[in-house]
Amino acid sequence: QVDRYLYHMRLSDDVLLDVMARFQAEMVKGLGRDTNPTATVKMLPSFVRSLPDGSEKGDFLAADLGGSQFRAHRVKVFDDGKQSIQVESKFYPTPKEVIQGNGAELFDYVADCIRDFIETKNQKEKLPLGFTFSFPCKQTKLDEGVLLAWTKHFKVRGVQDTDVVSSLRKALQKHKASFDLDVNVLALVNDTVGTMMTCGYDDQHCEVGLIIGTGTNACYMEEMRHIDLVEGDEGRMCINTEWGAFGDDGALDDLRTEFDRELDLGSLNPGKQLFEKMISSLYLGELVRLILLKMTKEGLLFNGKVSTALLTKGKIEMEHVSAMEKYKEGLSNTKEILTELNLFPSEEDCIAVQHVCTIVSFRSANLCAAALAAILTRLRENKKLLRMRTTVGIDGGLYKTHPQYAKRLHKVVRRLVPNCDVRFLLSVSGSGKGAAMVTAVAHRLAAQRKKIDAALAPFLLSLETLREVKNKMRTELEYGLKRETQASATVKMLPTYVCGTPDGTEKGKFLALDLGGTNFRVLLVKIRSGRRRSVQMYNKIFAIPLEIMQGTGEELFDHIVQCIADFLEYMGIKGARLPLGFTFSFPCRQASIDKGTLVGWTKGFKATDCEGEDVVDMLREAIRRRNEFDLDIVAVVNDTVGTMMTCGYEDPNCEIGLIAGTGSNVCYMEDMKNIETVEGNEGKMCINTEWGGFGDNGCIDDIRTKYDKEVDEGSLNPGKQRYEKMTSGMYLGEIVRQILIDLTKQGLLFRGQISESLRKRGIFETKFLSQIESDRLALLQVRRILQQLGLDSTCDDSIIVKEVCGAVSKRAAQLCGAGLAAIVEKKRENQGVEHLQITVGVDGTLYKLHPHFSRVLRETVKELAPRCDVTFMLSEDGSGKGAALITAVAKRLHNIGQK
Repeated sequence: QVDRYLYHMRLSDDVLLDVMARFQAEMVKGLGRDTNPTATVKMLPSFVRSLPDGSEKGDFLAADLGGSQFRAHRVKVFDDGKQSIQVESKFYPTPKEVIQGNGAELFDYVADCIRDFIETKNQKEKLPLGFTFSFPCKQTKLDEGVLLAWTKHFKVRGVQDTDVVSSLRKALQKHKASFDLDVNVLALVNDTVGTMMTCGYDDQHCEVGLIIGTGTNACYMEEMRHIDLVEGDEGRMCINTEWGAFGDDGALDDLRTEFDRELDLGSLNPGKQLFEKMISSLYLGELVRLILLKMTKEGLLFNGKVSTALLTKGKIEMEHVSAMEKYKEGLSNTKEILTELNLFPSEEDCIAVQHVCTIVSFRSANLCAAALAAILTRLRENKKLLRMRTTVGIDGGLYKTHPQYAKRLHKVVRRLVPNCDVRFLLSVSGSGKGAAMVTAVAHRLAAQRKKIDAALAPFLLSLETLREVKNKMRTELEYGLKRETQASATVKMLPTYVCGTPDGTEKGKFLALDLGGTNFRVLLVKIRSGRRRSVQMYNKIFAIPLEIMQGTGEELFDHIVQCIADFLEYMGIKGARLPLGFTFSFPCRQASIDKGTLVGWTKGFKATDCEGEDVVDMLREAIRRRNEFDLDIVAVVNDTVGTMMTCGYEDPNCEIGLIAGTGSNVCYMEDMKNIETVEGNEGKMCINTEWGGFGDNGCIDDIRTKYDKEVDEGSLNPGKQRYEKMTSGMYLGEIVRQILIDLTKQGLLFRGQISESLRKRGIFETKFLSQIESDRLALLQVRRILQQLGLDSTCDDSIIVKEVCGAVSKRAAQLCGAGLAAIVEKKRENQGVEHLQITVGVDGTLYKLHPHFSRVLRETVKELAPRCDVTFMLSEDGSGKGAALITAVAKRLHNIGQK
């Protein structure tokens, strides 16, 4: 009979799955910028971004307003490796005249209680306080919150739409004058968030907080990129769902019964918190009373005899419902409670009433489970996991004291989300410990922030500093061009004997060799001129083993010739004596276009008996030793020059080449009259600046950090190529690694543990920087990259690592831009124009693949050389196609010379 009567309160799994889907949609609404204003589930950002990591310590006060009592706590957190916590508490009543009076009285009362508590505890020094406030507040930072609406049994005038933290501070301030009360309110915490934090201290997997007591609510850790209402996409933030208001827009009307409607009409806040009114302990007793009253009126109970008590609102409370549902003594409790209400129950009446209680409290657990299942599913999908293990921290009298509630809730949740392994953790002294935890974490994060900022401060370069770098670069460029200062110049300004850029008449078949990194390429390039102007290329890549890079010069060049032989064979052109351009991406001093003396190895090469020798001669010797084929070596080419030539083939305005990749270098067309180291004043010649050596004389020591010095000292060529070591791909990851080691030593990363892999030089390849800094990558993927590197990181670690990468690569791009600004300014003055239009041909993985490098570089050049309009053009294969084009131009100019 009761089942039929309360048919609407019994919810099948299908209905619950539907509720779950509805709640998921509400969450999305609440998170969206445009949909939030009309959303009923407010999804309030809490500005709690981190769970406890176990390193928190200190003394904290906590005040908790929102339940049936006001509570004050003093919480001591010990960092003794055992994570122990001491809590001392005192409870104060919340008189009706205070919680339904006016705002000033309420906060004075709270301040009084805090003062009393501090006096009884004999507390002298100033302590940070966390204020647990269990009502929906809109926060814009951790220590402020504007009350949106009172809920439960609170209704205080003049508080809604005001900041409760400043009201509490004012009230405490009044006391400060009369008593010596010095309290610093650091954080405003919703009780649900406090519950999550308390449990999070004991179980690092806890990322959901749930309250089922006087009221009901849940919070969870959401990805920042989904929270439109807060700036930034990095990391996570705890969202206080305020799910009690679910259904306030009518979304649950099909599930609400006549009893729910009647209860709502008689409440303090009609039409509001409709989900809460079907769940929390403040209302369940009243629901049971309304059902019993109607059943009695219809003659189904107590022989139709209604007592005055049964007609009185609030006469049946949650504790009665719990008592009636007790497993063994439930029936005798029921008889006793009904008798006290002046009803005279038969045996059948008692069984029926007990059944009503069960249906009402079971419905509560069902609805709660459906909404919780929605949150768990969202968490799992955010993490892109098929199965997830997580912990839900729970508090609240209904969950704790009702005999069957917890068991029922767990069972339904596991049925609704079978792919989540959920641990339910009961929060102990949650609100106080939780507020202290939030305060402790905020305390820890502020201290960490300071240290991280200090470590990264030297990487932030002001416009003034960048201007100085530009001017110093300009000075060094001039030194390198002058005869008397050339020998001691750090920026070598090497003449390349490339005296023209392509004019489109180049044609023929050319070979190109490309040596400059760990790979070596041989290419056949066919150039057509005229209307069918085109460049076709065929190439093959060969590896250069480490033992050859660092063996003897003869072995290196024999290996190169072996690779050429393979290629000629492979292409079937062994017999032809083709003109060859040799891209050799190391500093060379050239005496003519086909003579290049190696100044010094860079980028990890160390072959003996090469420095000071002519690389063209060494290549010719090796070809002779092999005695299989002959080649016409026309030009030795630097990859930077090749880059400029490739772009020059497309755009005649291109007179600068830039490489921003493994290494860093620039070349540009200089007026012959400015090049004192070469005879002749007519026309132009391309200068290979070899600017990586900028600063080797100490002129930029003021901007080198301790990390740059570490990287330099650990490199193959200490003291050399200092600018390159701050700007090029080969070293950026190494700088990042040094910073990460330092931050870990300071206990700011990886729980203070320096893992084996972090000790390894070179693990942090530059491609990881590009991946980590990509805007599209969520922190989850950053964590995955770090895991591949053997670094087990938390969410917070990932944010810091991303920030470190950003600081290092931004500085690299700015320094590179400052150097380039010096070059374009020099070109402008050479041409004697007010305004210069010029194209820079660019190549290199850092420029091409890094998500921000190219943008920062362009912005810096624009800022430092405002009178130059610089176009950046990506070079397609400067070292291969470029070498062939230089060879072709040299052939063309040589032929003209002969004519």
